[in-house]
Amino acid sequence: MDNAALNRPAPDAIDLLLTRRSGSAKKMTGPGPSGDELRRILTAAARVPDHGKLFPWRFIVFEGEARARFGNILAECVEATETVTEDRLAMERGRFQRAPVVIGVISCAREGIPIPVWEQQLSAGAVCQNMLVAAHSLGYVANWLTEWPAYNLLVAERLDLQRGERVAGFIYIGMSPLALEERPRPDLDKIVRRF
Repeated sequence: MDNAALNRPAPDAIDLLLTRRSGSAKKMTGPGPSGDELRRILTAAARVPDHGKLFPWRFIVFEGEARARFGNILAECVEATETVTEDRLAMERGRFQRAPVVIGVISCAREGIPIPVWEQQLSAGAVCQNMLVAAHSLGYVANWLTEWPAYNLLVAERLDLQRGERVAGFIYIGMSPLALEERPRPDLDKIVRRF
């Protein structure tokens, strides 16, 4: 793409950003993105600010039967650390089946290099946001969640997370059977200060 194409106004893009909202993972239905659409979503997600060109993040895609397999792992992990009811175990088994596709965004920040860890972690957050916007642009709803699995050491072990890696979020992608409601947004006059 030439620079002229990159520097042209894109009013549709600002409209997209101004209409993006999260869809409830609990209420998502199929279909989910096709293989080509998922690749586009992941490609868009990877086009974020990345000081040092480190790519300090990676993706784990859960779709099809993998969602149920991971649900069984979640049930095992929660059962190993606390006393739980059968209802709770069933909920954990179904956690990743709430949406047709769930993408784990793994922050892979490196220490001991000139690029601050904080900047690397922010890049992983930007990946999550780009993923939400890309899914929205293709007509899907998406939700960025962490919940307890993102912070559990047994889950991290089962995901084969390496030293310094953390779950930045699980991005649920699907369709919404209901119209998405607008929620209150910040009053810019209260959060913007001119220096």
